[in-house]
Amino acid sequence: MADESLPSHRRDPIKSSVGNVAAHRRRQYAVTVGKERRGALVRAKRLCRDGVVDDNDISLVKDMVTSEEDAALDALTSRAVEDLKSAILYQGKGAMQKKVEALRELRRLLSNSELPPVEAALKAGAVPALVQCLSFGPPDEQLLEAAWCLTNIAAGEPEQTKALLPALPLLIAHLGEKSSMPVAEQCAWALGNVAGEGEELRNILLAQGALPPLARMMLPNKGSTVRTAAWALSNLIKLFSVNSLHNLVCYVLVVSDIIVHNSQESEHAQNCSPVNSFILEVWLFDAIDFLKMSSVQVFIVNL
Repeated sequence: MADESLPSHRRDPIKSSVGNVAAHRRRQYAVTVGKERRGALVRAKRLCRDGVVDDNDISLVKDMVTSEEDAALDALTSRAVEDLKSAILYQGKGAMQKKVEALRELRRLLSNSELPPVEAALKAGAVPALVQCLSFGPPDEQLLEAAWCLTNIAAGEPEQTKALLPALPLLIAHLGEKSSMPVAEQCAWALGNVAGEGEELRNILLAQGALPPLARMMLPNKGSTVRTAAWALSNLIKLFSVNSLHNLVCYVLVVSDIIVHNSQESEHAQNCSPVNSFILEVWLFDAIDFLKMSSVQVFIVNL
């Protein structure tokens, strides 16, 4: 048996210096703080209570709705959906205004309670009716109310959000130049809620072409419109996957276009820089996590 008093010839394990350990801890802390900050900035879903335009009458029914029992609120919502269906079928004088008023009533119910009656609206058949109201041609007031209703339905539970699948093509279509900025912004808000639900719905939105029009909405300096588009985009690109390397290239190109455009618009550059910082932070955090995956690194090496 070896004499324990003899000096050992084995080397001690290599120890990091105190400075290296401290630096590593600082880096880890910075990453953690950065991710927490990003999480605070980018809420996955947002209920739209006040809308993208002023609405002075939004408080008229707030106290009444929030004081109703759940059953009564569900009954009010079901009746509002039925009224909307009737308004859609009505062809007489004042048909357009009748639809707008029915939409506004449904929107109020979906906006003014702590727990919006989304399930009651879905069971009553709200989504098909709202899709009809979102078709091109009606006045902006109708389109805005319909998109607002869909926005708050999309802020619900996962299965409730998935119920919006039939509405996605029209929501994306209204991001284009043919729609007014308030309507486009409200549709972007709805799509941001859908994208915030998870990878499955994000992939559907990407496949349906939601990325380019959302990116284009960030080019003009339109205040809240740019911020809403940036938030929706951040939800849309929240998760990279090995099967979406094509999208990764698209994201880089989109960011480049935004930076180039804003640098050319010198008078707007200062106002847009916080938005650029916001979305670039989101992109970089997700891209770094994505590139750490060994399968992606192998793919890049083999290019």
